[in-house]
Amino acid sequence: MNETTWSPTDVGVLRLPSGRLVRGRALRRPLPAGPVPAYAVYLLGKQPPEVPWESRWLHWPDFWLPSSRTQARAILGDAWNRAGTERIEVACGGGRGRTGTALACLAVLDGVPADQAVDFVRRNYDAHAVETPWQRRYVRHFAD
Repeated sequence: MNETTWSPTDVGVLRLPSGRLVRGRALRRPLPAGPVPAYAVYLLGKQPPEVPWESRWLHWPDFWLPSSRTQARAILGDAWNRAGTERIEVACGGGRGRTGTALACLAVLDGVPADQAVDFVRRNYDAHAVETPWQRRYVRHFAD
């Protein structure tokens, strides 16, 4: 691991099986102390406020699914690639439903079987991650 990635002890950081580290967080809470992301993916129903680091907005209404499956795959694929060398953050309002779903999709990209990805994220990030049945189904079919 180099200094441009998260530490496994940083708040909200999920370690994927490959060793990539991705921070999930709730935007309704203050920015955690410590390093800031190099790149962030914000999962919101409206455009997020400006941040001083590179970021992408994925239109994703609360409790639902991304508005564009194609755009979600591209943005999350880019985040997964960059997580090998950069501090990547994935965040929504509460940091559980949309963030947990996106983290589970990153786990699928990292080689976790799709039918095990939600459990992986719940064990290693937040026990309440991925809040709705359709979010769980989205993860199971993410790689289709």
